[in-house]
Amino acid sequence: MLTISTQSRCFIAVAALLGATAVMFGAYASHGLSAWADPEQVSQVKLASQYQLLHALALLMTAILSSFYVSRLLTLSLYCFSIGTLCFSGSLYYWVFFASKLLVLITPLGGLLLIIAWLSIALAMLFSQRK
Repeated sequence: MLTISTQSRCFIAVAALLGATAVMFGAYASHGLSAWADPEQVSQVKLASQYQLLHALALLMTAILSSFYVSRLLTLSLYCFSIGTLCFSGSLYYWVFFASKLLVLITPLGGLLLIIAWLSIALAMLFSQRK
């Protein structure tokens, strides 16, 4: 029987919340946002929601994978996916919904964290021990 750690369960919950909100933002971008936003803003929300949904799924799979492998790299990946998604997508949402580029420098940081998350999984699979 597989035992899922508390950490994995928490990240599965975060992935589910990120997935749900990604669908909500994507639906709003497709059906209501154009009533007040310009096409570039709609495009930014669609991009943010697509990245958020993709990385919510990646976070979910990584959390499940971490139940099978002992690896600090997988733990790093869990945090990088979570924080990276919030930084990348969150800064784009902030730009559109609050008409402020205050967080514009956080977008590339989010992208970098997402890249680190993916590379951490690759390294973990090459060098980790199975539980």
